[in-house]
Amino acid sequence: MPGKRWTRKDRATDRGRDQEEKRAMTVEEILDELRFYGEGEFPRTALEQAIAKKEEITPELLRIIEEAAEDPEDLPDGYMLLTYAMFLLAQFREERAYPVIVDLVSVPGEIVMDLCGDTVTEDLGRILASVSGGDPSLMKSLVEDEEANEYVRSAAVTGLVSLVVSGDLAREELIDYLRRVFQMEIPRGKAIVWAALVSAALDLYPEELYEDIKEAYANDRVASDFVRLDSVERTLSKGRREVLRATREDLHHHLVEDAVEEMAWWACFEGSG
Repeated sequence: MPGKRWTRKDRATDRGRDQEEKRAMTVEEILDELRFYGEGEFPRTALEQAIAKKEEITPELLRIIEEAAEDPEDLPDGYMLLTYAMFLLAQFREERAYPVIVDLVSVPGEIVMDLCGDTVTEDLGRILASVSGGDPSLMKSLVEDEEANEYVRSAAVTGLVSLVVSGDLAREELIDYLRRVFQMEIPRGKAIVWAALVSAALDLYPEELYEDIKEAYANDRVASDFVRLDSVERTLSKGRREVLRATREDLHHHLVEDAVEEMAWWACFEGSG
């Protein structure tokens, strides 16, 4: 079947649409566009204009996260603005967002998963590292927070590894911290947290932590469903240089550089990015 022959009217309509997309949006219009999921339409134009208005929109993004942290159960279904705000602030390297995001994700129970979904498990660590200014202290507080969701605590561990990859935290400093956490009395039921600790040790090359890791397995603290002890031994056999090279190249440990391109490929936006 031959392709559609465009009429003058079609071309005029397309030119009008292009001009509309290029029209500068106000901050209020941008936030309205980003507020909800939008039936799978990726809001590229709104996000790009948000980036262009970085100085003007940053206080609003911070306010949005602060208000959500104060009353997280009052947000409607399909609310996406939190996710967009966190990614934008991460790209901006906005250090004021660090304590604000930590307050939000410290909410106990499953509420944070309802608010942020897969962002918690896939990107929260990188987001925290991106807004931290190289300061690991609040991520460490999340790791040790017995009230915080396990997946949030796990993400904080991942964020600490991201700081090592970015050069903001020395490997040896994080190894020393992990050793201390391994020796803390984290309840056995926190299997996801323990798995994250072991995985972080693997990313950093676990030579100095091997005995602590073996003890954790011996005491049934780590669920083998998540990471097996023989994975530790295989990692050791690769050598430190190779393991650290692979960790540096792992995109899951890179800071957020381009919020638009990072989100455009998500399955929920398939075909619209």
